[in-house]
Order: sequence, then C-alpha cells, then structure tokens
Amino acid sequence: MTPIKLKSAFYNISDTIELARNLLGKVLCTHLNGVYSSAIITETEAYLGETDRASHAWNGKRTTRTETMFQTGGIAYVYLCYGLHNMMNVVTGQADYPHAVLIRAGEPLDGIDQMLIRRKKVKTDKNLLGGPGSFCQAMGIDRSLNAADLTGELIWIEDRGIVIPNSEILSGPRIGVDYAGEDAKLPYRFWVTGKTVVL
Repeated sequence: MTPIKLKSAFYNISDTIELARNLLGKVLCTHLNGVYSSAIITETEAYLGETDRASHAWNGKRTTRTETMFQTGGIAYVYLCYGLHNMMNVVTGQADYPHAVLIRAGEPLDGIDQMLIRRKKVKTDKNLLGGPGSFCQAMGIDRSLNAADLTGELIWIEDRGIVIPNSEILSGPRIGVDYAGEDAKLPYRFWVTGKTVVL
C-alpha cells in the first residue's frame, strides 16, 4: 500500500497501552540534513504519566525536561539517558496528561548505509537498532528533535500496511525501571517475536 503518514488523531487516544501495541509494525522515518532513514518499530514501552512510578512525570513532576510530556499527543519527547544515550518517546493523549511511549527497537528499511555510519558499524546486525539508544543513534534522533511534530517533515511515523500477527506480539515488564517498585512489574512492554513483517 501507499505509505500513509499517521495523523494527530492516531496519537490523541486516551489508551496509551493500546497505542504502544499499535505502534508495532509502523514505520518511523527521519529526514535530517538531507538524509532519509526509516525503520519498522518492533519494540515499545508505555508510560502512564502521573500515576506511573516508572514515568518521568510520576506524581505530577513537571520540569524543563518533562514539560514536553504534558503537551498534546503527536510530538516527540527526546531526552538524554545517563548522559550518554538519546531516547525517543511518542507523546500521547491530551494536554496535561503526560503519557508517552518509548520506542525501544526497530528493523532498518531505508538509509541503512547512513545508519551504519551513525552507529560506527561496517555491516548490519540485530543490534543496529536494538535498544532505545541504538535506535535513536541509527536514525539520527537527538534532543534537537525534542517536541518535534510527528506529522511534520523532520520526523514522522507511517502506516505501510505491515501487519504483525497477534501470535507474534509478546508483552512483559519494562526494562531498567526497578526503582518503580510494583509498577516495574507492569506488562507495559510490547515486542515482536518470530517472523516480523507480513505484507
């Protein structure tokens, strides 16, 4: 099918967990400094704002960094993790409800040569876009794209008609959020297993 850029309505639903699952199989695209890259999203994590101890916005924490999460859904929330890795989230829902979905991994489609340069690799492997920091590095995503419109021309997400069978979608606890107590056990991570793409 002809690629369709996702519209604002896709991101503005109230069920962030459903959206995290629905992003699997969608294609994230960047067009930065004349370089076009795209990748199939294969792993996500949902973060449910003020009530979620794993979220940056837990308990209404509103800072210069988290302010992006409090905006209307359909923008990118990009932050630096451990002072090393850029991480990208899709902001969801309505303004003042700081929900977001972390993009954790993907499969490369377009611009692989540039992805290899960005990742300082000589050939593709399963780790090229494996992990949220690697994904952002490969796709050229950094904090200059924080609050970028996901319906714009720099970074966006497309529906290309890729279908992931339910039998190949798993869910489980999020990674690296042990500090969140019981919330660390919530099954808010979704990932694709087995044969990824069905056209």
